[in-house]
Amino acid sequence: MMAVQERLYTAAELLELPRDKQRYALVKGHLIEMSPTGKPHGRLTTRITTLLDTFVEQHDLGTVYGAETGFKLASNPDTVYGIDAAFVSKARDQEGEGYFEGAPDLAVEVFSPGNTKTEMQEKVEAYFHTGCRLVWVFYPKSRTVYVYGSPNQVQILGEADTLYGGDVLAGFAVKIGDIFAVLGKKDG
Repeated sequence: MMAVQERLYTAAELLELPRDKQRYALVKGHLIEMSPTGKPHGRLTTRITTLLDTFVEQHDLGTVYGAETGFKLASNPDTVYGIDAAFVSKARDQEGEGYFEGAPDLAVEVFSPGNTKTEMQEKVEAYFHTGCRLVWVFYPKSRTVYVYGSPNQVQILGEADTLYGGDVLAGFAVKIGDIFAVLGKKDG
C-alpha cells in the first residue's frame, strides 16, 4: 500500500472518486492505493462470502457484505477500509447509501501478496477498536486461518481444523480444508 496525496481526504470524498482501474482505502485521511487481487484471493473471498451468506440467510441473523464494502472506522481524520467479507447483525445493520458507519460484527480478510503482517495487525486492531467482535484472517499460502477474539487473542487453525462462528454466528461451523479446497492444489 502506498499513500498517493499530500492533503487529507474525507470518507465522502473517497466515495465520490471515479471508479476507474484503481481502488483505495482511506487511512487517517490518507488515500492508499490498493492493487487488484489475484485469482486465489477472489476465489477464496467468494467461497467465504457464500458460506457466510447462506448461513446468515437461513437463520435470519443480519447481512453479509461482499468484497470491498466500505466500513468507516474513524472520523476527523477519516478511515475507511474495504473488508473482504463482513457480517453485521440485524440489530446493528444500517439503511441508506454510503459506507457502513463503524465495524462489522465479523470482519474477514484474505491475506494477499501486497499485504504485510504489520498492516494486517493494524486492521485487526482498528476493527476491534470500533466494535468488531470477531476477525478471521485467511492465509492462502499456508492454508491457515487466524481467528481473533480480540487484538491480542488469536487462535491459528489449519486445514484439519473447524472454523466456528462463536458468539457472533452461533452454530456456524465449517472445515478449514473445505474452504481452501476452492484453491486447488497449486493455488494459494
